[in-house]
Amino acid sequence: MCESPEPKNPVTKGVPIEDQMYAPKRLAPLATGAGVRVAVIDSGVDADHAQLGDKVDKGADFLHNDNSGRQDCVGHGTAVASLIAAGPSQDTGFQGLAPDATIVPIRISEQQEIDGEAVGERGTPKQFADAIDFAVEQADADVINLSLVMTTDNTDVKRAVQRAVDAGVIVVAAAGNNATAEGGNPVPFPASYDGVIGVGATTAEGTRATYSQHGKYVDIAAVGDNVTVAWRGTGHAVVQGTSFAAPFVSATVALIKQRFPDATPDEIFRRLTATADPAPGGDKSDDYGYGLLNPYRALTESLGPATRAPRPPAVMSGNDPEAAALAARRARSEERAMLFGAIGMVAALLLGVVALIMRRGRQRGWRPATPDPQ
Repeated sequence: MCESPEPKNPVTKGVPIEDQMYAPKRLAPLATGAGVRVAVIDSGVDADHAQLGDKVDKGADFLHNDNSGRQDCVGHGTAVASLIAAGPSQDTGFQGLAPDATIVPIRISEQQEIDGEAVGERGTPKQFADAIDFAVEQADADVINLSLVMTTDNTDVKRAVQRAVDAGVIVVAAAGNNATAEGGNPVPFPASYDGVIGVGATTAEGTRATYSQHGKYVDIAAVGDNVTVAWRGTGHAVVQGTSFAAPFVSATVALIKQRFPDATPDEIFRRLTATADPAPGGDKSDDYGYGLLNPYRALTESLGPATRAPRPPAVMSGNDPEAAALAARRARSEERAMLFGAIGMVAALLLGVVALIMRRGRQRGWRPATPDPQ
């Protein structure tokens, strides 16, 4: 049971700017995430929220050993899950990008940052690793959303992430919120592990949020600033952080998996990044990765081959008019070359004969070449 009572948050009446940008209603005819399981390893998920209830599976609790992850005493996990799978409602313009996806809530941390201080319980790295293994081995997750950031590398967590990647599960992780104007920018884990899709946060205008950590581990960026979410209890809240950029990417992966069920993890990553909107810094940058998330393009664009195929050798066909014309031109060129060569040879021969006659004529004083008469 949670010590603090459920808050009574107001309901957002309009359509949040991020819903206007990512347009879940426009995506719905293409994919809704149906049949895709997304594990949210976080603070649990409030399954009683009106927009989430029937979308939340049992999950697990690695923090307090409760019988499921279907409760949330701090609201963070509920907020993350809502950006993925909150259903549409007549009372609000807010909804998730993949409203038919199934959320697997896995409770591992209730830590929050208050006035720059980390407050609340969190599981050990070993428990975190166990939570990742549970998502893969028992919860049958297709996607894992990690809106949690560790400040140090850990072998147990790294190996668990690798096991998930090796099993074909897409792992999406927040890049962290500790970038500072003074140059602070620690390396985040698990976002920096191989095979993980690292997500940075932007403002609604598409510029990197000042707090968003940045480096080679950022693969793509999504809106994370002033994001509307469903909150524990009722209603909605406005939040910010890379924690809330990552679930937009996880939701888009769920949509891609439904629309392209045979796509491999590498193909999903390529589709996600190849269809990202351009961002400052070129094709790949530490601030934005490959660019800004665009779910609609990810679902609709046709991608060319990953590598350019070598040019095949030219093959002439007798039935090809262009090839026949080329062959005729070459034949005429060869005939002219032979004719000019023959003329040149005859001319050279004549010049040689004339030179010989003149030389002999000079030797004889230009006398007739016939014998003297007897």
